[in-house]
Amino acid sequence: MKRKFGAGLFWAVVCLGVLSCADEPRFTVRGTIGGTAGGTVYLENIGVSRITLLDSAKLKNGSFSFRYDRPASPDFYRLRFGNQSINLVIDSTETVVVTADSARFARDYTFNAEATECLKIKELTLVQLDIALRYRTLQKQYDAGDISLDDYYAGVSALAAQYKAAATPYITEDFAAPKAYFALFQQVGGQMIFDIYDKNDSKLFGAVANAWHTKRPDALRTEQLVSWYAQSRAALRPRPAAIDVEETDAKAYFEISLPGMDGQEVALSQVAQGHITLIDFTAYAAENSPAHNLYLADLYSQYQAKGLEIYQISLDSDIHFWKNIAANLPWRCVRDVQSIYSPTAKKYNVTQIPALFLLNRQGEIVERIENQTQLVDMLKKYF
Repeated sequence: MKRKFGAGLFWAVVCLGVLSCADEPRFTVRGTIGGTAGGTVYLENIGVSRITLLDSAKLKNGSFSFRYDRPASPDFYRLRFGNQSINLVIDSTETVVVTADSARFARDYTFNAEATECLKIKELTLVQLDIALRYRTLQKQYDAGDISLDDYYAGVSALAAQYKAAATPYITEDFAAPKAYFALFQQVGGQMIFDIYDKNDSKLFGAVANAWHTKRPDALRTEQLVSWYAQSRAALRPRPAAIDVEETDAKAYFEISLPGMDGQEVALSQVAQGHITLIDFTAYAAENSPAHNLYLADLYSQYQAKGLEIYQISLDSDIHFWKNIAANLPWRCVRDVQSIYSPTAKKYNVTQIPALFLLNRQGEIVERIENQTQLVDMLKKYF
């Protein structure tokens, strides 16, 4: 009897476990891909810092289906087929039905009527794809020597303005919506389009951060938004926000270490320690560079004895041209060999040159200078 009771109890526990797993809340993504009967489609999670493969499915007569655990808060996913992908947003246990074409998978697709937020994500994605295509054309023109560095940066700025004009209504319509987050964090060429150091863009980051903090205080993306806005607020000094972000360390600058005139690495932290430091992204080949450096030289002569340091990062592609100019400058000159593809410039969201940042003696970004004529008044505040 004991054996039978034990066996019965074992199977009862197994059945209960199976039923419990079956009851776990899940979302469904299914659909068809036209123009092909075979191949593999992948479901991936687009996390805050990485993309994670969740599942894969072999097409059966062009059809596929995924079921996966629902996210704790709205999250972003993508279907990948070959080297093309479709962006999705999942909020709960919804079912998203995708109908796509294999040849133009990333552009020619539709959603079921209930997937309204996914449709908004698609609209934003198509805008971003068009901007990215034109950006690559601009890069090719610069690499071929068909346009100057000034023209390149002017073109990049124009493309950013066009994306912002198209994306801003998606943000302001509902700051707490996933589409608002998605619109803010789109990139082109590995660089954010919305700039946390831009006064107008910063307001949007703040509005979305507040809305997400109110609606989803424990979400990982809320933590990210709060941290980014803290960094923006520290640099631009906007009015106090409703979110308490004082405990973050987002005011600190991103470390930079680049080769100087002798080829040895010069770290920003070494130069900035205990000083008021001006970070200057520039290019000596730019048309306005001589006037810009003359202006800095005048300020440097006034404030160097009081503790001003300048850490000037050149994006010039010609090392000999850079050395000839840098040899005559009194401050720390370094050069990023990756030029306009500089990962350092991307970290600081540099979209045009010169780009200037002011650090206080504690190593915090306190100002982003949009116009160098503002420098005199800003320096007076810190000396």
